[in-house]
Amino acid sequence: MIPHVELPTPPPLVHRGLFVAFEGGERVGKSTQVAALRDHLAARGVPHLVTREPGGTPVAEQIRALVLDPRHAGLDLRAEALLFAAARGEHVRAAVLPALERGEVVVTDRYLDSSVAYQGVARGLGRDVVEGLSLWATGGLVPDLTVVLDGEVTTGLARVADPDRIESEPLAFHETVRRAFLGLAARAPHRYLVADAADPVAAIASRVAARVDELLEAG
Repeated sequence: MIPHVELPTPPPLVHRGLFVAFEGGERVGKSTQVAALRDHLAARGVPHLVTREPGGTPVAEQIRALVLDPRHAGLDLRAEALLFAAARGEHVRAAVLPALERGEVVVTDRYLDSSVAYQGVARGLGRDVVEGLSLWATGGLVPDLTVVLDGEVTTGLARVADPDRIESEPLAFHETVRRAFLGLAARAPHRYLVADAADPVAAIASRVAARVDELLEAG
């Protein structure tokens, strides 16, 4: 029998920059909003790094290719969670944290909440288990702001032309993911901004920019 191993929960990391994550289901407009925030920061002359998960570094991009490849259907669920955590740990160590320590704004397309929603809740591995794994892998780094784009699952999936391994999951799986994201946002509303993905792109971008500006001004 394999003994239970309790991973230590690191204290939240303190850094000089601002960490913003965009979350949500498939094709709800995360990339569009990431680009809009990037343009807003550039116009203000704010140093920033735009990245994504899984990915963001050469090693993490290789893990991305592996874990999303439709040829790997049937991948063990725990192995999947570990691969995402490994990519995240590398991403934080090599890209995210150095930028935050330089005082930059880091904007990422997906982060820890995606693992919690997809692997922890929809895969049934346990929200707290998967969250703890990612916190351990990243040394406790959590976003200062998480933007959840909430959209109809059928609308997003209809935009997928060549589905990857995760996008190929059944509708019920993606509906569970959607509910999981909303549940995470409700748990800590002060750290989240939930936007209706059906709203005009410019309106969502304006809300996000205003919230980020507020956090930057607060120091």
